[in-house]
Formats: sequence, structure tokens, C-alpha cells
Amino acid sequence: MTTPATSRLPLILTDIEGTTSSISFVKDVLFPYARRELPRFVREHGREPEVRRWLDMVALESGGLCQDAMIVETLQGWIDEDRKHTALKALQGMVWAAGYESADFTAPVYPDAVAALRRWHADGHALAVYSSGSVPAQKLLFAHTDAGDLSGLFCGWFDTGVGGKRETGSYARIARELGVPPADILFLSDVVAELDAARDAGMRTTLIDRLADYPRPRSQDDSGGHPRATGFDGVVPDA
Repeated sequence: MTTPATSRLPLILTDIEGTTSSISFVKDVLFPYARRELPRFVREHGREPEVRRWLDMVALESGGLCQDAMIVETLQGWIDEDRKHTALKALQGMVWAAGYESADFTAPVYPDAVAALRRWHADGHALAVYSSGSVPAQKLLFAHTDAGDLSGLFCGWFDTGVGGKRETGSYARIARELGVPPADILFLSDVVAELDAARDAGMRTTLIDRLADYPRPRSQDDSGGHPRATGFDGVVPDA
């Protein structure tokens, strides 16, 4: 559920991986944690209705698996494949929630992103997130960052429930849900194809080209003609 933006300043819509946070955090911390903790989580919580719902979905779609251990093995295989499946996302989110709450890890957000998000929010810009990770996972990440709880800075949260991130229609739907003309939205991402789709929907765009994630800087030809910044401190939201 989103809250329509009321600010007349441009709304800033941001991706997460490679944009506010390193690509390696999800790949090297969150995914291995979920893979390792899934067996224990299912043993302890597998009878709870919300957990059982997703486990049964996996069992049915995998030919009628009859043992939770087999379902867990299937889910772990999906993690290894980086498969985008609703049940896997839901269960991963539950495992990550337990990890955040027990302080097994916190989410790193680039310092320049933290400073800019806080500054833009204070200046009156509405902020929203669009990531391939589920909305609950997004909220968990921003509520448990190295810089503290940043979740209150955002008025909208979007995942692939609105459509794929490389599809123009997804960005048009986000603008409608936020009640903001696409031309009044600035989308930040590290993926040129996503920026192309947002631009085709009428949004303004900026490519975030961080050396930590992309050691070879992308040239004008590689950037698809989008404005380029190496961090949030190089983004000009009111241009």
C-alpha cells in the first residue's frame, strides 16, 4: 500500500541493489543466510499457517513433495539459481526478518545515499522504492541499516507485483499509484535497461554508476544517454 505524494518537488524513486546498497550484500550475505537458516526455520515454524501456505505451494508445483526436507532442498536449489518465485521470496523474507531482529546482520547502505535520502526528505521530496525484492524485504532492509531505521523516509514501496523492472508499463503503474505525473518522478538505478523503460514511461532518470559495483565506468555510449552519477551526491533532483 502506498501513500500518494503531495510534494510539488520531484518525487525520487530508487532501486536498491547497486544503487543505495552494494550488489554483494544480497548475493554474499542475504542469500547464503536464507539458504543456511531455511532448514531450522522450517523445523521450528513449518506448522504456522503462513509458513505452511508457501511450503505447500512449493510442494504442489514440484510434483507433490511429501516431506519438508525435500521442500527445503528445492528452495535451496532455487536460491542457488537466483529464481524469482513468490513462495521463495516470502519464505526468504521471513528468514531475513528473524536475522534482522536477532541482529545477525544489518543492511549496509552507502553513506552518500543515506545523507542524500535524509536531505531530500527534509527538503520536501517524496521518496519511494522499486526493487525486484519483495516489499516486505525492502522494508526490513531499510528498517535495519548500518545507519539506523531509514524506512520512515519513504512514502511508497514497489516490487515486481507492478510488473517487471524492464517493462515500461511498470513505471506507468507506479506513477498512477503514487498520483504523480511521470515527468515529476526521477528514477535512480544502476541498470540501463530499467532506466530505458522508466524514460519511455515519461520519467526522468539517472544512472548510478558506482565504482564499487562497476569497476569499469560506463561511458556515454554505455549509459544509454541517461545522466550518470557515481553516487547520490552527484544526483541533481531538481534539474
